[in-house]
Amino acid sequence: MSQEPTNISGDEKINSVEPAAKPAEDKVVVKARVEQGRRTEAKIVAATGPVVDIKFAAGENLPPIDSAVHAESFTGRKILLQVAEHLPGGVCRCISLHETMNLQRNSNCHTFHRKIQVPVGENNYGRIMNAMGEPIDEKPPIESDFMTDIRKPKVAYKVDLNGAAKGAEVMETGIKMIDLFFPLVKGSKMGILGGAGCGKTVVILELMSNIVKKHSGACVFAGIGERIREGNDLFFELKDSGLLPKVMMAFGQMDQPPGARREVIFTGVALAEYIQSQNKDVLFFGDNVFRFVQGGLEVSTLLGRVPSETGYQPTLASEVAEVQERIRSSDSGGSITAFQAVYVPADDYTDPAVVAIYAYLDGVMALSRDMIQKGLYPGIDVLLSSCVNLDVSVVGRRHFQVAQNAKGIMSKLKQLKKIVAVIGADELSAADRIVYDRGLKLQNYFTQPFSVAEVFTGAKGQYVTTHDVVKDVEGILAGDYDEKNPRDFYMIGNLDEKFKPTAVP
Repeated sequence: MSQEPTNISGDEKINSVEPAAKPAEDKVVVKARVEQGRRTEAKIVAATGPVVDIKFAAGENLPPIDSAVHAESFTGRKILLQVAEHLPGGVCRCISLHETMNLQRNSNCHTFHRKIQVPVGENNYGRIMNAMGEPIDEKPPIESDFMTDIRKPKVAYKVDLNGAAKGAEVMETGIKMIDLFFPLVKGSKMGILGGAGCGKTVVILELMSNIVKKHSGACVFAGIGERIREGNDLFFELKDSGLLPKVMMAFGQMDQPPGARREVIFTGVALAEYIQSQNKDVLFFGDNVFRFVQGGLEVSTLLGRVPSETGYQPTLASEVAEVQERIRSSDSGGSITAFQAVYVPADDYTDPAVVAIYAYLDGVMALSRDMIQKGLYPGIDVLLSSCVNLDVSVVGRRHFQVAQNAKGIMSKLKQLKKIVAVIGADELSAADRIVYDRGLKLQNYFTQPFSVAEVFTGAKGQYVTTHDVVKDVEGILAGDYDEKNPRDFYMIGNLDEKFKPTAVP
């Protein structure tokens, strides 16, 4: 295999596969690839930042939108372009997924009339690629006998609304607040919304660590427009914990052009779809989906498209739908369960990008800056959040009732805090004082030390089962711990371990 980490080497590998060495089904795949792989030459006529115009000879058929075009700088560096628009005169306007430094006018480029493809297979586990399928972990190119398009046409699928709840399979996360109020159902999409510095990435990493360890499943992580440091930390965290062989990773980070930051989520979904096609359940983590929208906004601006009234690209709704509709369960078996971190600009939950993403989520966990500033981690505001999976038919009547009662106490606590701030807790009535104290205990109980944050907090991470969470919250609500101080409930695991009786010598 060629040692150049480019899509061209991948295409050549596919075209060189001997059909006789493959099963009958694979022959069809290889043959189809060869037929679609006719090479057409073009010339670069303009390059303005990430926007590159290429011209085809008269009579040549233009490649479809989203097709990959392979170019090369005068220093020999491979540059991948993606067709964005067809212009008059046989010109295609493209967006570059690499830096266009040293790209010359009138230089040659070519296309195979197909979309960007990335290698998929068992060799992807433990590796990091960019949006174009190139390894960025300082290791050799990922060897694979099959490449998959990252952009795919819409696929019709059946939705059994009557059987959805009946067949729901709840996955335990080990995080108290999430397991009680936001039960994770296999095949669902959950969102973690919050502003800058509210801990979205920490929650995502803890979920990833707990679920992969507990359920021994496969996982795909897509780093979308986030900091390089976070990707580096994630890699070594997974390596140290022994989870790296179970995870595929794709990163399009802040230092990359907007086209790469936009396309990397499609690369991540394509990896997840490959695992799903093996009739396996896969966990897909996207951090941060807002950066995908932001990348699309930058591309739209570069192409000179008229923005919408709110400043976003006019294709915002269709771009979000193109991603979200591919994250689903398969009729033939296998599911994609997604956790998506969503940055909320200026803490404005009515932002059009946030609303567009919100529409596709089964559950939304809203992170509160006020709770984070008070040291309440994870800072999920239950009263601002919602989850359709918190239903009697999914979690059972006892779990559902405990969660609803806890929400009621926390809502009452929010009201009483305003009164206490004026007159003090001692002036509350006896009934309100009981509610206030139990509310504080609940508030502190839902804080939890995370294993991924041990290096920062010095506290050992705690995994708490759903059974223990329901039992503990039920006990707090029933008054079993009324004599305890609310401070004793801060940053602990389950209550049995915290308040277990000491042995008498």
